[in-house]
Formats: sequence, structure tokens, C-alpha cells
Amino acid sequence: MASKNAPADRKIMIVEDDPGLQRQLRWAFEDYEVLTASNREAALGLAERERPPVVLLDLGLPPDADGPSEGLATLRGILDLLPDTKVIMMTGQADRSYAVQAVASGAYDFYQKPVDADILSLIVTRAHGLWMLEDENRKLAKQGSQQSFPEFLTAHAPLQETLDRVRDIADSDIAVLITGESGTGKELVAKGVHDLSRRARGPFIAINCAAIPDHLLESELFGHEKGAFTGAVKTTEGKVEQASGGTLFLDEIGDLSLTLQAKLLRFLQEKVIERVGGRRLIEVNVRVISATNRNLGDAIKSGVFREDLYYRLSEYSVELPPLRARGDDAVVIANELLLKLAQEYKRPVRGFANDAVAAIASYPWPGNVRELVNRIKRAVVTARGRKVSAVDLDLAAPGGEPKRETLQEARDRAEKAAIENAIAHAGGNISTAAKLLKVSRPKLYNLLRRHSIET
Repeated sequence: MASKNAPADRKIMIVEDDPGLQRQLRWAFEDYEVLTASNREAALGLAERERPPVVLLDLGLPPDADGPSEGLATLRGILDLLPDTKVIMMTGQADRSYAVQAVASGAYDFYQKPVDADILSLIVTRAHGLWMLEDENRKLAKQGSQQSFPEFLTAHAPLQETLDRVRDIADSDIAVLITGESGTGKELVAKGVHDLSRRARGPFIAINCAAIPDHLLESELFGHEKGAFTGAVKTTEGKVEQASGGTLFLDEIGDLSLTLQAKLLRFLQEKVIERVGGRRLIEVNVRVISATNRNLGDAIKSGVFREDLYYRLSEYSVELPPLRARGDDAVVIANELLLKLAQEYKRPVRGFANDAVAAIASYPWPGNVRELVNRIKRAVVTARGRKVSAVDLDLAAPGGEPKRETLQEARDRAEKAAIENAIAHAGGNISTAAKLLKVSRPKLYNLLRRHSIET
């Protein structure tokens, strides 16, 4: 019987086919929410639904009550579903090899029957305490991962998923190509990747390939020796050398000349550079992240960008959507910026007027987040009232106040988004999507019809 005061995560599942022993164990763990199952199928279904932190599992389950096969299969099934759950195997059989098999298969501990309630309770308490500690660490790690791109604010679910996938590859050394319109935050993502990588303590060196004249860019990238050209009064390291041990961010890579593309390709292939005017090969250890607002596929077709360089730079590619395609992000970012900038500039503004919210939501933001930041900075400094208006933002206010969702409309929108997300993750498989959503297949079919979702 479960304690009425047991916390939500204080669950224990007992998998035992002996009804008398089930009752004894229920009594021994009355301070827990006790779940019971008597066979593998029931145990796996219960584990998937209830996600217990601790499981007491009898090794001898039917149909192999005298052997270990069914108990070990149940152990592996539970750990496949819940890798962090602590499974304590129990057996009345004297064969010690079973204990070795159980621990090798991932069991937390092995307990020899007959049951001593005090000893078993001590084992369970220790297992639950370890699970709680690990769970707290997982939560802290998750909170940290959610701040992996602290300057990149978004509430747009597809973009959040994109950033989650970027986190997964951040700690590797593969080259990353970030594409997107100007002002979408490509450098913020590049810096976030660097901060998450094993190179985080090394330098992050950025260079805008479009901002430097072509005849100077080679020297900026690879450095030069003293006397290499007029004005070269001393030997100077280039950006590539400066980034050694860290990350080199090449912004607007699509603007490189074909000559410099060839030299960059050689560096990427051989991990060595040669300074302008120099004859010595210099080894460098650097990760390259590049970005462009150009369509490199079109540039390759027109012969202005090397295909082999493209493949070197794009071992992993990420495309950042424009602000106008990110749902309510413009309003979300605007509110955060307003509070931050008002405090920074010590201005009395405390929010947006209704016409400003409507204007922000309807404006297409051709300059993306960079334009949004500039307009809000100007508005915070020049606004005369406590609320920023559309006029302060230099935007035309659309007629009327912004449309406000009802609670039901918000629920429907969230429900539809969750279903579409599950269908996408399941590759269109309805059964898998239903499991992800924790609903039955008939229920999911009804929801698909209700929201007019086609799979």
C-alpha cells in the first residue's frame, strides 16, 4: 500500500510472481508508492508508464521460474526503457553465476532470499538515494545545456530543436557551416558551439571575409613575414595562428576569392599554413566554423565557389531561419531586450504600448534580430513615456490591438504542435507517435482528424 505522503518520485516497482511475497514487500515499503507486476510483459508496461526510480525484480519469473532467462530478459527490457533506474535482483537460487550475469546486464545490486525486510530496506534506501543524487545532477546538466546559447533567445520550437542538435556535435572537432540571412545570429551560434566544445578555454577568433579587401585578407588570415610587402615592418601572426588551440570563425565565407579559397582548402586538408613572404610551414591546431548569407549551392553552380571547399567546411550544416519565420520570437526578444536595455541605459521605460506590440508582431524584420536590437535601443533612449510606442520604434502600427488568444486557442495550438512534432520524430509511424504522446492509437487518430493533420 502506497503512503499518502510519498513524493511523486518515491516509487518502487516489485516484480514478483508469488502473491504472498508481493504482500510482504508491500508492507515492508509502505513509505513508498508501491507498484507490482508478476511477469515481464506487465513489468515493462508499468515501467514505461510510471518510470519508477527503483525496481525489485525476481530472477525466476514464469515461464522460466527455475532459471534466470526471464528475469534477465526483464532486467534488460527495463534498462532499455529506463537506463537510470536502479534494479535490484532477488533470487532464492544458490547459483552465484546468476548474480554475475545480473550485474553484468546492468543490475544495481543482487539480493539472496529469504527476505530480511530491514536489510532489503537499507539496500533500497541506498539505491533510491543514489538515483535522487543522479537525477539532481541530470537536472542541473539540463539547465546548463538550456543556457548553452545564452545570447540566442528563442521560443520557436523548431529552432530550439535545431540548437539541441547543434549542442550534440559541439564537443567534436567537425567543421560547422552556419547559413542564414544577415542578422539571424550566426556568430552567436558559432560562439556557443565554441563555448560547449573541448576548446572552450582556447581562443575564439572571428574574421569577416567580406569586410577586408581581398589583397589584405590573405595576410589577415595567414600572417606575414617582415618585409613581405611595403609596410610589413615586423613578422605578424594571422588569424589562423591566433586561433590555434581554439576556434576560427570565418564569417561571410561565400565572399572569398577563388585564390584564397584554394589556400584555405590547403590549410584545411594539411593543417599547415605558410605566412605571406615566408617559406616555413607552420602547423596549426584549430577548429573551423564558417557562416554565410549566400546560397553556396548556387555559387558552386556558377563557378564562384569551390565544391571541394564546401564539403570541407560543411561536415555539419545548420540553417538559421529569418526572424519573420520564427513565430512570436520578435515579441519575445523585444520584451527581453527592453528590460535589459532600460536597466543598462537607466531609462524609465517599463514596457511596450499595445500599438508597439502589434507593430513588432506584424513587421517582417528584413534586418532580422540585428534590426530589432537597433530599433529597440533607439526607442529606449528616445521614448518620452514609460511605455515604448510604435512611433518610438519608427514602425507603422497596424489597425487595432494585437489579437489575443483565448485559453482554448492556446491549448489547441500547443496540442497541434505537440502532435506534429511527435509524428515527425516517429517518421510518420502512428503507433510510435502515440507512444511518444502517451495516448492510445484511436485517441491519436481522433486528434489528427480534429486538427486536420495529414500524415
